[in-house]
Amino acid sequence: MSTLDSILQEAVATACDKCFQATIESDSIQIQQTRKEFEGDRTVVVFPLTRASKSSPEATANALGSWLKQHHKLVCDFQVVKGFLNLTIVPEHWTTELIRAVETPNYGFGVQGSLPRVMVEYASPNTNKPLHLGHLRNIFLGDSVAKILKAIGHNVAKVQIINDRGIHICKSMVAWKRFGNGETPDSSGIKGDKLVGKYYVRFEQEYQNEVKALLEQGMDEPTAKNEADLMKEARLYLNQWEANNDDVVTLWKTMNGWVYKGFAVTYKEMGVDFDRLYYESDTYLLGKDQVAKGLETGAFFKKDDGSVWADLTSEGLDEKLVLRKDGTSVYMTQDIGTAMQRYQDYPGLDRQIYTVGNEQEYHFKVLFKLLKLLGIEGAERNYHLSYGMVELPEGKMKSREGKVVDADEVLAEMAATAEHMATELGKVADLDESEKATLFKQVGYGAIKYFLLKVAPKKSMLFDPKASIDFIGNTGPFIQFNFVRAKSVLQKSEAKHGPLSVTRLEANAWDQVELRMIQLGLHWPHVLSQAGAEHDPSVIANHCYELTKSYSRWYQDHPVVQEEDDAIRIARTTICLFFTQQIESAMSLLGIEMPQRM
Repeated sequence: MSTLDSILQEAVATACDKCFQATIESDSIQIQQTRKEFEGDRTVVVFPLTRASKSSPEATANALGSWLKQHHKLVCDFQVVKGFLNLTIVPEHWTTELIRAVETPNYGFGVQGSLPRVMVEYASPNTNKPLHLGHLRNIFLGDSVAKILKAIGHNVAKVQIINDRGIHICKSMVAWKRFGNGETPDSSGIKGDKLVGKYYVRFEQEYQNEVKALLEQGMDEPTAKNEADLMKEARLYLNQWEANNDDVVTLWKTMNGWVYKGFAVTYKEMGVDFDRLYYESDTYLLGKDQVAKGLETGAFFKKDDGSVWADLTSEGLDEKLVLRKDGTSVYMTQDIGTAMQRYQDYPGLDRQIYTVGNEQEYHFKVLFKLLKLLGIEGAERNYHLSYGMVELPEGKMKSREGKVVDADEVLAEMAATAEHMATELGKVADLDESEKATLFKQVGYGAIKYFLLKVAPKKSMLFDPKASIDFIGNTGPFIQFNFVRAKSVLQKSEAKHGPLSVTRLEANAWDQVELRMIQLGLHWPHVLSQAGAEHDPSVIANHCYELTKSYSRWYQDHPVVQEEDDAIRIARTTICLFFTQQIESAMSLLGIEMPQRM
């Protein structure tokens, strides 16, 4: 809640006392932003106050509005709409708040370290394939949430778990061994993660051929899938890896090394990084240790076949396998070990936030319950940042079949589209090649980041690169374009009139359009707080769009540089400054760089 809303709560409580001789707790009084179709700035919900007034909502609102207008310095007018009291705030208040905002570095941000340490996990790739479009949503979402939480005051640790072991990794290894002829990233010129992904797809193709041949020989499908030579060899590799076979482990390290180098290139291009990396090949053993401890404490139990389970039926869930009968781990084993290791690595960690698709919602409900059983204090504060899938027009992506939109290709396509559009408009002829490359990436990458983040995480979405880079509508380039235009106005104004001094602002310099825009901008601290509380960057993205729309409309009929009246020009220049400061700050939390020209 803003300071203004708190002041108004106290004022309405006082008005109830004076008008109705009733004592009302100020915290119980509901203050809202007035809907844009009505006059006023703040709305008091009057219905609950009729118990004190013993009058109709309209009579109650009129009595309170009249008292506030007469006795409170911030209220200059009021309107009653049914059971709602709309208050108009004196322009001087907005001027004072605007000056404070433009003079406050990182306006709306919290004090760093004032809130508990949290951890955000994102990316979490497998080392059998390159990053794809689905990873882009995951990575941009996790990275943005980490930035938002840091901005509101949390100490934030950004981590990823790399899924570097298991049958899927062994499939790539088997295919490379059989069909690769010693091919490497250096010899082929193929990026390491893409080379390994190539052999993951090759495995699936050859495996399906083997299954088909066995079916034609009269074998039933489940048996054919189990008896295919490639699958048997992949299982053998997995067993040999767990037994620490030198040849298999050496091949595993080599191919994973290729992938890590490929990932690093893509992460750098995206502009994301991590404070710490965790590897499934390490944490699954820690998980097995935790399962053993859970057996000792009674948190888990062993069935007759030797498998280990947790009984979560009292929690409304099922029994959950945490260790197979042959002693091998499952995904849950690894996740238990990873979580426990992180609590050790980051003492005082308040919670872990897992950025993982919505198909894993049940998995994380179970994980958090298991951590609680194992004695982790505050395990229920852990949070699954669930998000919907990014789909193609032809349907869901399938990595095994190679039907994915490669992340590197998406980024390159977006930069190329930005280059084509800028070149057509003739806006970049005077830039050198390095400046052009930077601009095209700022616009192209900003477009895809904004497109993926403007939708609430839980919603699935359809990837549309053309729509994402449009300069009209709710897009990153629309916001960037208006930012550049406002920056240009500021530069021209300073060149002609000298540096801006906001202390010369006159209190009543605003028309209604400007007041609405200022009030929208001053709502930013609440927007940031909401985005952090809900782990939702779309709250910020859509605030940026609404503020930019407001600025764009205002710009059309509010000249700045050529305005002859000093007071009006200073007021309008301040609006440009406020807009650019806030948009640059807010968009940075989405991981989007703002260009200096377009």
